[in-house]
Amino acid sequence: MRKDHEGHHHGRPEGGRHEGRRSGEERHEGREGGRHKGEGHPGKGGMRSGHGRGRGRLFGHGDLRLVVLHLLQNGPQHGYELIKGIEALAGGDYSPSSGVIYPTLAQLEGSGMITASDAENGRRRYALSEEGQTFIAAQGEVMDEIMDRLAQASRIAKARNNPHVERAMNNLKMALQLRFRDGEPAEEILQAMAEAIDKAALEIGRIK
Repeated sequence: MRKDHEGHHHGRPEGGRHEGRRSGEERHEGREGGRHKGEGHPGKGGMRSGHGRGRGRLFGHGDLRLVVLHLLQNGPQHGYELIKGIEALAGGDYSPSSGVIYPTLAQLEGSGMITASDAENGRRRYALSEEGQTFIAAQGEVMDEIMDRLAQASRIAKARNNPHVERAMNNLKMALQLRFRDGEPAEEILQAMAEAIDKAALEIGRIK
């Protein structure tokens, strides 16, 4: 890893040999990149910039790299294993694509946070370096925040996949499709439909 700290933000390390290039996370900002929108990107200045998450995003800038380092604390893993590990943390609600995870791993390797070795089957196996272990161990507060968001995403996914909730959501979709089947309803009908949905949302929010 480079020893100079020129351009570092808040003590976070640079992207190593990938400095000045758009990361895989950056390239996929605003795109699916997996099964959930909003994987975020790291920013050029370090592992995690001071900027917050975009509205509705699961990860803030650089959070995905921190999650990868967090998972590698459990031992060396292949890229696919990391993808499945992140998916499990989010309760199946988000799964990064290979086009996101492998550029992220390349950046981490370039910055000295991880090492990579070729396995017998040809797949690369990634492990934390000593520097990466020291770095992720110091990110307790940040990781607690990220893990809280992942746990919330997991709870939401579990509730959404509940058969009773899924049936009710499908009923709502079907009702809307039927109303639009023969053309767009009059404005007063559309307004009444919107009010009915708003009322249902308020009632759901009041359920204890």
